[in-house]
Amino acid sequence: MTNESSNASRLSVAMTTTGMMQITGENTTTPPSSHGVEFYFHCALVVIGVVGTATNGLILYALVASKQHKKHVLIVNQNVLDLFTCFFMAVIYSLKLGNVHLGRSVGYWLCTLLLSEWLIYCGSVGAVINLASITVERYLKVVHSTWSKTKLRGWMMCSVAAFSWIGAFTYQTALLFSTTAVIDGTCYAYTIWSSDTARLIQFSYSFLSFYVIILLIFIFCYWRILADIRRRASVMASHAAAGSSTGAEAQYHKMQSNVSKTMLFVCSFYAISWLPFYIYMLNAKLNPKPRSLVHVTGFYASLTITFLYMCTNPFVYAIKFDPVKEVLLRLIPCKKNNE
Repeated sequence: MTNESSNASRLSVAMTTTGMMQITGENTTTPPSSHGVEFYFHCALVVIGVVGTATNGLILYALVASKQHKKHVLIVNQNVLDLFTCFFMAVIYSLKLGNVHLGRSVGYWLCTLLLSEWLIYCGSVGAVINLASITVERYLKVVHSTWSKTKLRGWMMCSVAAFSWIGAFTYQTALLFSTTAVIDGTCYAYTIWSSDTARLIQFSYSFLSFYVIILLIFIFCYWRILADIRRRASVMASHAAAGSSTGAEAQYHKMQSNVSKTMLFVCSFYAISWLPFYIYMLNAKLNPKPRSLVHVTGFYASLTITFLYMCTNPFVYAIKFDPVKEVLLRLIPCKKNNE
């Protein structure tokens, strides 16, 4: 994800779109058919961005209408980040379809701020940070419920949400401006490296930080959450048999279980959707000189799958998050007529 996918995107431009030169000065020949493949994938990404903007906006409305935005600040922030990413995905890939020639002054800023996909990957990185934060929050509220009720405050959740934005923009901005240039009217972002070793180190950091460590957080936290939910379910079942269970307690545990299951779906979807991209990038590192149409198709196919994650994420909320589902059902015209 992150800067590495930006790096791969810019690398694909250098290797397949312009057919002119890489930063190393090596001349390359672009297969004519790769231009058509890239065009169709860009069109697909525009569609994904438009659909993702609409779906994330709808779910965000449902979260506010159901008054869940105050209870689940980080979940709302996750939708805002996905909405931000999808919106700029539609804008940026629409610009790419125009094959804009860049001048030396305005062109550089157009390259860095838009064509580099900087805004897309700021949103992506922020979404990963926020997703890990939601996982930890769920873990604390379910497994350490007593401690979380006395220690966790609303301002803490707002601070974590703000950090997901600040951290993502800081990281991506520092990387962008150190590895970006406009050469012969073409934008080369995330491709100017001091050495192959620096590029490899950055990829390793990206893979470990934004995939491996995130997956470890998911596995640990949700394994503990599911174990705790099962334990409490068995306790409530025994209390119900003895006639001492309260409805309020059962309702609370049901709510916590539903939210945790929703986020478990989201996190599993993240792990699956980003896996093809990192497999592709690992293969690209082991075979650093592919120039074929298969190389271009493989890159854009894996990138499309990762972007589909942000587009389809809202449907997970719609299906698994009961308050959101209720608001969405009320928006269906035939449902209103039947009532």
